[in-house]
Amino acid sequence: MRVSLFALAASLAAVPAFAQEARPADIVVTGTPDTEQATREIQRTAGGVEIVPDTAFKGTPVQHIKDILAFVPGVIAQPRMGDDARVSIRGSGLSRAYGIRGISVYLDGIPMNTSDGLMDFFEIDPSAYRYVEIYKGGNALRFGSNALGGAINLVTPTGRDAAPFDARIDIGSYGYVKGQASAGGNAGNLDWFGTVSAQRIDGYREHSRGSAVRGNFNLGYRLSPNVETRFYLTAATTEQEIPGEVGKAAALGTPRAANPVWIAQDQQRNVDSVRISNRTSFRFGETRVDAGVFYNWRRVDHPIYQYLDYTVDDYGAFVRLVDERSIGGLRNRLTLGATLHNGTIDTEQFVNTAATKGALTASMIDRSRNFSFYAEDALSVLPQLSLIAGVQYLDAVRDRRDRFLSNGDQSGRRDFQLWSPKAGLLWDVRPGVQLFGNVSRSAEVPSFDANVVTATNLKPQRATTFEIGSRGRSGGVGWDVSLYRSRIDGELQCLTTGPFSPCSIVNAGKTVHQGAEIGVDAAVPLSAFASGDRLVLTGAYTYSDFRFDGDPLYGDNELPGVPKHYLRAELLYRHPGGFYAGPNVEWAPGRYFADNANTLTVDPYALLNLRAGFDASDGLSFYLEGRNLTDKHYISTVAIAGTAGPGAEIFNPGTGRAVHAGLRFEW
Repeated sequence: MRVSLFALAASLAAVPAFAQEARPADIVVTGTPDTEQATREIQRTAGGVEIVPDTAFKGTPVQHIKDILAFVPGVIAQPRMGDDARVSIRGSGLSRAYGIRGISVYLDGIPMNTSDGLMDFFEIDPSAYRYVEIYKGGNALRFGSNALGGAINLVTPTGRDAAPFDARIDIGSYGYVKGQASAGGNAGNLDWFGTVSAQRIDGYREHSRGSAVRGNFNLGYRLSPNVETRFYLTAATTEQEIPGEVGKAAALGTPRAANPVWIAQDQQRNVDSVRISNRTSFRFGETRVDAGVFYNWRRVDHPIYQYLDYTVDDYGAFVRLVDERSIGGLRNRLTLGATLHNGTIDTEQFVNTAATKGALTASMIDRSRNFSFYAEDALSVLPQLSLIAGVQYLDAVRDRRDRFLSNGDQSGRRDFQLWSPKAGLLWDVRPGVQLFGNVSRSAEVPSFDANVVTATNLKPQRATTFEIGSRGRSGGVGWDVSLYRSRIDGELQCLTTGPFSPCSIVNAGKTVHQGAEIGVDAAVPLSAFASGDRLVLTGAYTYSDFRFDGDPLYGDNELPGVPKHYLRAELLYRHPGGFYAGPNVEWAPGRYFADNANTLTVDPYALLNLRAGFDASDGLSFYLEGRNLTDKHYISTVAIAGTAGPGAEIFNPGTGRAVHAGLRFEW
C-alpha cells in the first residue's frame, strides 16, 4: 500500500470518518473527488477497502497493474506477459490464467468489463491515474457490483487537480521503453485533462514482444454551482506476442524460452479500443445524483490455438443517488442506484496457420443484457456506530445466435435473476480507529467463453461472505486488517484440458475461501543524516486458505492457483531533501498446487528488489529500480487443471533480473 489509506487518513484522524459533518470542502459536485475527499468517503465503508494514490506508484516503472496493486493486502497480481496479469481478490477468478473474472473494473466509476463480465488489462495505462480504489468483496455495493472479488475503480485527474504539464520517460531491461505526457487546466467553469503514453518491450521471454499507445481525456463544464457534466474519451491500441505456457521443468530451467507451438502459430493478442462516456452530477440540498451513459468498442485480432477475430460493442447507462440527512435525530446515508449494461460480441473463428486465417470454424453473435438495482442505507444509531443494510438485484440475459451450422446449431438463451443482500456495522472506536463487520451475498453469471447458453447444467456462482476487521492509526503506525470466510456454491472454474485448447468452464460444487489481509505502515524518525529524515516501513501480508468442501471427486483438497502465504514488504530511507532508497521483497513461502487433484505443485520463491530516487522541489524527479536482483527462476502464473501430470504445459515463468530507470518533470 505504501501511502494508501494510512498516511492519507492521518490528516482525518481527529474526526471519526462517518460521524463527520458535511463541510464545504467535503462537498463534491464534480463527481470526481480529489484523493483526500475520496479517502474520507471510502472510510465510511464497513469492510475491507483501499485507496492507492499516484504518489505510491508513479515512482516506479508502472508497466502493468501489479505496480499499482503490489502493496494491497488481499490482492494477488501475477504477471503473464507484457501488460497482461491475472488479478485475484479473495480468490476471485482463481482458475483464470487469462483475463479477469469475479472483479468489476471501473474507469472513473464507469464500467470497463464487457457486458458478459470479462476484462483484461491491455487497455489500462497504470501511469494515467490520480488514485485507484479497491473495494473487496461485498464492499463494492457502492457501485452496484456483487462479484466475489469486489471492484477496482481507476480514477483519472481532472483539469482542476492536474499539473499544467507532466512528462516522463522510462527505460528498462528487455527493451522496455515508455514515454508519457499529460496536460490539464481550467478556465472559469471549464476544465480539461489529457494524457497520452506509448511503450514497447522486447520481453523477457522469446515471442513476447509488445507495444501500446494509450490516451485518456476528460472535459468538464460546471453548468451551475450545483450541476456539472464531464465527458470522457479513452482510446488504446496494443499488440502483444504470446510466448505460451510451458512445463514446470522448462519454466524453471529455461525460463526465457517460449513454447515452440506458440511460436509456430505466432500467437498474439492485438486490441484496438475506444470508450466514450458522460457523467453529470447534480446536488439538491442534502442529495447528490450522478447519472451517465457510456459506449465501449473493442476490436480483438487474436490468433491463438485458432484465429479469433471479434468485435465488442457495449453500451449502457447508470444513475446513483446519495442522500445524507437526519431521520428522527439520527444521521442517515441512503444510496440508491441502477445500471443498464448491454452489449454484443460478433465473433468469427478460423484455423490458425502462423497468424494467417484458414478455414472458418465458428461464427456467432453473442448478446448480453444486464440490469441491476442496488440500495444501501447506513443509519448512525449512535454518534460513533453505524448500522448498514443493502441489497443488489441482477437481471441478466445471455443469448447466442450461431451462424456456423455445419457442426450443429449452438444457439441458445439463458436468463438469470439473482438477489444479493448485505448487512454490516461500522464503529468509530476513537478518532482515527475503526472496527467493522459485515455479511454479504454475491452472485456471478457465467461469461460467453464458458459456453453458457448451451451448457444448461452450468449455473451461477453464489457465495456468502462473513468479514470482520479494523483500520486506523496510532502514533506513527497504521494498520488495515480484515478476516473473511466465504462459503461458495458452484464456484466457476476454468480448467485446462489440453495444451492447445481453451479451458473448460465447470461448477466446482461447494468450496470455501477464507483468509486474512494485513497491511501495516510505520514511519520511524531518525534525524541521522538530517533533521526530519526517517525510515518508512510498508508491509502487506495475504493469507489464502481456499479449498473444496466435501467434493465427491476432490474431497477437501486445496484449490489451486495462488500461494497460501504472500508477503510484500519495503523499508525506505527518506531524506527531507527528496532522496529515498531501500530494499523490498516479494515472498511466497511454501508450495501451492497447480491442479484440483493436488498432484502437481508450484515451488516457493522470494524476490529481492531495490529502488532509489530523488524528488526535487522544482518538479524534477528520477528513480532507479532493480527487480529480482538474485535472478531467481520462479513461476509467476499457472493455468490450472483438474489433474495435471508432471509434464503439463500450464506454467508461465516469472521475469528474471531487471533494472529500470525513469525521469519525470512536472510543471
